[in-house]
Amino acid sequence: MNPRGKKRVFHRRKYCRFCADTSLPIDYKNPKSLKSFLTERGKIIPRRISGTCAKHQRAITREIKRARTIALLPYVGKPDN
Repeated sequence: MNPRGKKRVFHRRKYCRFCADTSLPIDYKNPKSLKSFLTERGKIIPRRISGTCAKHQRAITREIKRARTIALLPYVGKPDN
């Protein structure tokens, strides 16, 4: 415990999974792998949250937008109703 009586929170270091494993493809034809980078509302998860590097985040964004254009991924998520 620190002097203020609060516990310290340790966060695990984020890493780019595409840099760690170079065999993982980023491809618009595989929407299942791209869905992990979308919120339930259909927004692209930012790199500070997903942990990807800038190079691969640009590639993910490009491929998600391509998949949306040919209707493999939705532009918006499901409504809350």
